[in-house]
Amino acid sequence: MKDVVAGIEMAIVDVQKLFLGFNEHQLTYKINPQKWSRKEILGHLIDSAQNNIQRFVRGQYEQNPRIVYAQNEWVKFQNYQTYNSEALLQLWVLLNKHLCKVLLELNAASYANTVDTGKTSVELHTLHFLAEDYLSHLLNHVKQLKS
Repeated sequence: MKDVVAGIEMAIVDVQKLFLGFNEHQLTYKINPQKWSRKEILGHLIDSAQNNIQRFVRGQYEQNPRIVYAQNEWVKFQNYQTYNSEALLQLWVLLNKHLCKVLLELNAASYANTVDTGKTSVELHTLHFLAEDYLSHLLNHVKQLKS
């Protein structure tokens, strides 16, 4: 987990510098109405952190908890486009620092515990897989923020 945490911590620094370098127009600009703006991408990453924190915690004491994330609905109904940009960034940073703490506290015996992430059918993933997948997902969206 230390490698995953180190990757998340590096992404935190990278995203802070990146996000602060954009003006409000660049943060809210959408290529088309179906695509997310940079603020909405960061909002999606906030939602992802919240859902994954639940997975890492509940996955330690519940057997196969079902934690599904409807990403488009979460972004839409929280209206990240109108969120204060500085507060949005602070929220994302703090959630990811907390997620790192949760991962560092995760008992190695729990790495093989599974969580159901399936929307329409059962999709069991180990906590170890979910941690690595979280980092991969995060880095993919960091690339989007840069473009």
